[in-house]
Amino acid sequence: MVTGASAGIGKATAKRFAENNDKVLLIARQEQRLTQAVREIESSVAGADVEPLALDMSDSDSAGRLRSHVRSTGLPVSALLCCAGAVPPTEGADAEEVTSVLTEWQEAYRANVMTSVVAVEGLLPLMADGGSVVLYSSIAAYRGSGGTGGYGAAKAALHSYVHTLATRLGPRGISANAIAPGYVAGTDLFGGRLPAARETMLVRQTALGRAGDPSDVAELGFYLCSNPGGYVTSQILQINGGSYHGV
Repeated sequence: MVTGASAGIGKATAKRFAENNDKVLLIARQEQRLTQAVREIESSVAGADVEPLALDMSDSDSAGRLRSHVRSTGLPVSALLCCAGAVPPTEGADAEEVTSVLTEWQEAYRANVMTSVVAVEGLLPLMADGGSVVLYSSIAAYRGSGGTGGYGAAKAALHSYVHTLATRLGPRGISANAIAPGYVAGTDLFGGRLPAARETMLVRQTALGRAGDPSDVAELGFYLCSNPGGYVTSQILQINGGSYHGV
């Protein structure tokens, strides 16, 4: 099961599991884009068993709707990858105005923390023992996100949540990890707002001299949910081409 699956890393992640002949439930807010993502996967992966479900996972009511849908399939959830997230728009925001700052922080937590919490807590009763949970953080959790800082702080909050989940779910053999990507081209994270000069700078910061691709991150998520990755838990895995060194 993949949230934020209509584009970018989420869509690439869903495709990677489809290539493994897994049944994949794709979740995102916009039904039209989600349906298009499913069509793209089906056209590129022969026999892909993929299904769209339009839900806003920042809405607590979505937890019940998601649980009911999964129960109707009669199948357990073996892997949950929470890719949903967004950088809140900052146009017109005034860092000197408290109300403006609070709005940006609240939106950052809604889009990047609650989308994971609602999905995870809603589905834990249906998770298969020995399964996997993967949350998606960001390099911004380590070095800040500019502006008022709500986005980076929200991503950092997922790190604590992952450690808590790993302890809670360890007795069931369920692993819990987070992936913290650096700059990945071909996503909607910046809403098309990333200037060319900024993109060039981010690429130059990498040791490998290239931007990440959604498939790079998808492969890491797939590994964490595979048998070879089963002993990895309570970890924050950075994947950024060397633009931020491991600590």
